[in-house]
Amino acid sequence: MTASTAVQPGTSAPLEVAAVAALPAADVLRRLDASAQGLTSAQVRQRLARYGPNAVSTHRARALVVLWHQVRSPLLGLLLAAALASVFFGQGTDALIIGVIVAASVGLGFVNEYRAEKAAEALHSQIRDDTLVIRDGGPVEVEVTGLVPGDVVDLRLGDVVPADLRLLHVAGLECDESILTGESLPVGKDIGVTPEGAGLADLSGCALMGTVVHAGGGRGVVVATGARTQFGRIAAGLSGHQTETEFQVGLRRFSMLLVYVAAALTVSIFAINVALDKPILDALLFSLAIAVGITPQLLPAVVSTSLAAGSRKLAARKVLVKRLVCIEDLGDIDVLFTDKTGTLTHGRISFMRAVPADPARGDLPLRWGLLASDTTAAGGHTVGGNPLDAALWSSPAADTAHDAIADFQRLSVLPFDHDRQMTSVLVRDRDGTQTVVVKGAPEAVLQRCTDVPATAQEALAAEFSAGNRVIAVAAKPAAGLDVVTAADEKDLHYAGLLVFLDPPKPDAARALARLAALGITVKVVTGDNPTVAAKVCHDLGLPDGHTLTGTDVDALDDTGLAAAIATTSVFARVSPEHKARIVRVQRLTGGDVAFLGDGVNDALALHAADVGISVDSATDVAKDAADVILLEKDLDVLADGVVEGRRIFANTIKYVLMGTSSNFGNMFSAAGASLFLPFLPMLPSQILLNNLLYDTSQLAIPTDNVDEEQLRRPSHWDIRFIRRFMLYFGPFSSVFDFATFAIMLSVFHAGPALFHTGWFVESLATQTLIIFAIRTRRTPFYRSHPSLPLTLAALGVVAVGAVLPATPIAAVLGFQPLPAGYFAALAGMVVCYLSLVEVGKRLFYRAAGPTAVTKTPTMQRHQRRRATRFRTRKEPQEHRRTQTTTPQHATQSKPAQSQIGR
Repeated sequence: MTASTAVQPGTSAPLEVAAVAALPAADVLRRLDASAQGLTSAQVRQRLARYGPNAVSTHRARALVVLWHQVRSPLLGLLLAAALASVFFGQGTDALIIGVIVAASVGLGFVNEYRAEKAAEALHSQIRDDTLVIRDGGPVEVEVTGLVPGDVVDLRLGDVVPADLRLLHVAGLECDESILTGESLPVGKDIGVTPEGAGLADLSGCALMGTVVHAGGGRGVVVATGARTQFGRIAAGLSGHQTETEFQVGLRRFSMLLVYVAAALTVSIFAINVALDKPILDALLFSLAIAVGITPQLLPAVVSTSLAAGSRKLAARKVLVKRLVCIEDLGDIDVLFTDKTGTLTHGRISFMRAVPADPARGDLPLRWGLLASDTTAAGGHTVGGNPLDAALWSSPAADTAHDAIADFQRLSVLPFDHDRQMTSVLVRDRDGTQTVVVKGAPEAVLQRCTDVPATAQEALAAEFSAGNRVIAVAAKPAAGLDVVTAADEKDLHYAGLLVFLDPPKPDAARALARLAALGITVKVVTGDNPTVAAKVCHDLGLPDGHTLTGTDVDALDDTGLAAAIATTSVFARVSPEHKARIVRVQRLTGGDVAFLGDGVNDALALHAADVGISVDSATDVAKDAADVILLEKDLDVLADGVVEGRRIFANTIKYVLMGTSSNFGNMFSAAGASLFLPFLPMLPSQILLNNLLYDTSQLAIPTDNVDEEQLRRPSHWDIRFIRRFMLYFGPFSSVFDFATFAIMLSVFHAGPALFHTGWFVESLATQTLIIFAIRTRRTPFYRSHPSLPLTLAALGVVAVGAVLPATPIAAVLGFQPLPAGYFAALAGMVVCYLSLVEVGKRLFYRAAGPTAVTKTPTMQRHQRRRATRFRTRKEPQEHRRTQTTTPQHATQSKPAQSQIGR
């Protein structure tokens, strides 16, 4: 759309961003029937009803989609087709039995996966992403999906732009547009017009949905929302298949392993039975049933049930994951890099005192500090700004300074960014005198001053040694200046220091010790002063190690940095690029790396980590980059999440190892029996029924207890380990299958029906009860206690299998009652089987366990992550109305990044 074809004035309809970039801002406001003072609540309701939410996707549990997941198996389709064909050959009863069993299996998987999807839907309803909007003449915070065309939005450092905006005002605004253009360098923004036909990268007068405010700030009017935005079109074009986590990659590789094994067994068994002149249809159904039998059909259901139950437990412990499968990744953590503020310290910063350069003017640092705050006033409160500004404005000292700063008018603001580490303002007093005031990290401010006394450095060192946080304040005359820029931040006059207290958390030391017990090495990465960071870590008992600064990191190549990381506990005064590089280098050394951060300068590292962790009160870009959101910034909460992730992984692996080994053994036995038996060793319907009953018992695995020693270190997918386990333990099962064959033929002189019955009961009993040995590495296995649901499920299924041949439906299923002596032999075989597995287990686990894996973030992965911000979700009833948070509440709910780093 060009400017000439844009929507007519007063329509309030969305506009094409490329078109509005070629129009003056005033014309855009007129066309949107909006004003620079924002919309009214009534206008918002009307437009929301007309244009819908500002969303690019919807998270809803869809029954038909889940059902399709259950029935799309090619093996299942072949089996149903073969069963249908058997009807035409006069074997309708067998076909009906197979159909009922397959339907029951699909139904079980559907119920459990649908419950997991509902759990994911509830999870998404708890994650909110807000943005600062001007409505009814004042600033309020609303959820991003509630934006409409014509809304006026404020942009601050670290914000993810919530819609396509035509900029009305900018102050050093730069946006990272790599999510759209792939260009790594930030793009400067202005309010000028852009020639028609300009590309996305040239729309300097617009801010685009999904991009990130890299520096400065600004204000813009929403011109397009949801799928009408440039980012929305990209999100709509992404495949519905989500980027895989390492857990999903492991599942996929495991599935391929089973496909190869099933294909080999199916073809060989079919060929053997045809070669032995057995009916082709029976041989086909039997071989297909073998293929289905070796496949853990309910693995998705077991995994989904585990993850759904885990997500509920984690949510109760104040841990939210963006996708259920991220729970598994959370348990894989070996090394945790974390910021300091709010994690090791309270995060409730309080202003202590001002240290003036001139004692005669003791109020000067406080006055300048209040003026040089990147905040918005609303109803006597401040909205936005960073925690240090909030602490300064809420202090009793600020109350005494209100009259003094009321005489000043702020003319221009250059917001904080992490390259400059400062905020600058241009102010004018009642006499018309103009002054540039600069506030920020002491090292950055003092080097721009011309008159720093020796006492200032001494005072600064004393405050750092005490573990206090410090901001320096300076100023200079600025007659005739209209707009403050970075070039004006020089030749300053030192005014003094502002000192803040952020004491260590009393329970942080215990949380650090707990993480250490879980095999997680914790390292602190902060933008704060090295002395302050080292003191806090020492006070909390973090193992003493070296402290590196950003300058030290720059001096090392990757090999040297990898060696230094191993002996370093604290990285201080580091930039966002330093943090990301530290994480990347650590990942190259093996193991999984997590990064916990909540600031703008943490986004790169969050993306680079295997598991990005942020908090609900974090900046937009940090929450966007994270896989896991903590509702409480507490390492104890994170430890809970790690334990739950490892428990879920351990229980999933129990099912995988047990299912593959026992199924492989049973199917191998079936192939061997086909060589010497004149009839099929088990009917196709009986194989499927056996598999269904067995899998049903395994649905209780997610409730199982996990041995403490399994939680002490992370475990990872290793297909070689799974294959080795399957080939090692599978023959154990076959030994007792062949023993059963011998007993049935030589002792009981069994015909086909009795043989089928005997092997069915033995097979079900051994492959079900083996869970008690496989579920733990302890020997003997009874030293580890299974959960009550798992115990009841396993014993119950074995009982059903033993009783089934004596029920009225036995004849329909092809069974006949078993002699009493059989059960005595069965009991002996089960005891011997478990004993043999115990001996084999002791030998097997002497070898190395699963190995570590790493993953590489991709641009598409980041696009999908960011798209989750703009997703409609099921919300609690009280949140379904348009959000209009009060200014105080908004300030508490989303503090911005500290000026001197985290």
